Amino acid sequence: MVPRAGVPRPAAKGTILIRDISHLATQNDALGEIADAAIFIRDNVIEWVGKTADLPLDMSEADRVISGKGHVFMPGMVNTHAHMFQSLNRCMAQDQQLHGWLKTLYPVWSRHTADSVYISTQVAIAELLLSGCTTSSDHLYMFPNDVTLDDTIRAARSLGLRFHPVRGGMSAGVSKGGIAPDSVVEEEPAILADMERCIKEFHDNSKYSMLRMSLGPSSQKTVTHDLMISSARLARKHPGVRLHTHLAENEEDITYTHKMYGYRFGEYIQAVEWDKCDCWFAHCVKLNESERALFSQRGIGVAHCPSSNTRLASGIAPVRAMLDQGVNVGLGVDGACSSDAASILAEARLALLLQRAGGDPRGLGVREALRMATRGGAVNLGRGEVLGQVAPGFAADVVGFKYEGKVAYAGAGVDPVASLLLCAPTSGVVNWSIIDGHVVVKEGVLMAADLGQGEGADAGEREFDVAAMCAAADKFCGELTAGVAEASLGKQ
Repeated sequence: MVPRAGVPRPAAKGTILIRDISHLATQNDALGEIADAAIFIRDNVIEWVGKTADLPLDMSEADRVISGKGHVFMPGMVNTHAHMFQSLNRCMAQDQQLHGWLKTLYPVWSRHTADSVYISTQVAIAELLLSGCTTSSDHLYMFPNDVTLDDTIRAARSLGLRFHPVRGGMSAGVSKGGIAPDSVVEEEPAILADMERCIKEFHDNSKYSMLRMSLGPSSQKTVTHDLMISSARLARKHPGVRLHTHLAENEEDITYTHKMYGYRFGEYIQAVEWDKCDCWFAHCVKLNESERALFSQRGIGVAHCPSSNTRLASGIAPVRAMLDQGVNVGLGVDGACSSDAASILAEARLALLLQRAGGDPRGLGVREALRMATRGGAVNLGRGEVLGQVAPGFAADVVGFKYEGKVAYAGAGVDPVASLLLCAPTSGVVNWSIIDGHVVVKEGVLMAADLGQGEGADAGEREFDVAAMCAAADKFCGELTAGVAEASLGKQ
């Protein structure tokens, strides 16, 4: 019997050579960007990177050879904030700010089951993979009915995503001063017990691990100080387990935190012991200068979510100021209820544009935005030594975008790397995606991660049934939203 969380994919065996790459953006300081490049992969690790003309003789052939002509290749992108259980409820609460938006959607999400969360997570992952993401966190903080974290892990394993699930939780409902209905919160001992179970069953702290756990009580608006402190202490008993939650998302957060606790965010994270380098926080739109300095000093990371922040009218995060003060910044697509999409490349473009909206064209550069999407995200997840770069010794997570013959990129030959952001980041599906040495997107087609049919280089590969997944998503969307008032949909 297959476990509820699915079965980990065996490590890749064999060699892959990607040659004649027109443009390779390695995100590695020493290697830089290389024209007419090649990447040689052995098993699940990158072994050699350089110009195709300089390929060592013993690497000139491989079990699979991929042509990179007319492509931009780069490291697989890293998503550092998501709520994949929200993918079945896009386009709802269209004209509300954060707190009203949450209160509208809590009752909808309370109808989730294990099956609907599994499909919702698959939808989010499929969209991420097709847009060039190869590693993602996922913050699941509601566990209604029969839902467990196992359901999201099974979805990630079905598609081959490198996964950093966050076992969240809410314990302070309205009766305890929180904003969530009492019906959707859990008892704190039960939350902590399941956090410990997930660590013991799923956390893998090996170098090239495909799954590492994090813990994440939902926010200061839905949990107690005790749960924040207890989860931090639990995580720190287990090497590699990190801490993640929301912080300083909008003005409502400032008002709520001051009313409840009498201080701002910097004091809050110190009071609950979330002020160390094993923490990263989503949003941080309202961090002030002293709080940014604290983040920099302690090595605390930020997951910048520009689409969600603008959709919910939360504001524009001071990313330029964060970077200048030495804060590590990655990107996040957030939940599909607040961004309505899951593309790290689109988030990188919006981040770029928003930092320039104040009048400075140097507010954020294309390469800076791409670095946030790759290396910045890897550091947030504690994987900076193996993810986010195309270089020898790094995990074999690489993606290739085909620009040759594409209308969206016509006339962008002066800088094809920049064209990924400046032209049309949502117009094209990634052409190739390799994760842990396995091909997960093949010539624009999403592949299933379980064993299929085939021979030679194609052995064990089969196309993922996207149509069946979408049909299931539509079915569950209807069940989750049945009877929801027209006003909740936010139509105007």
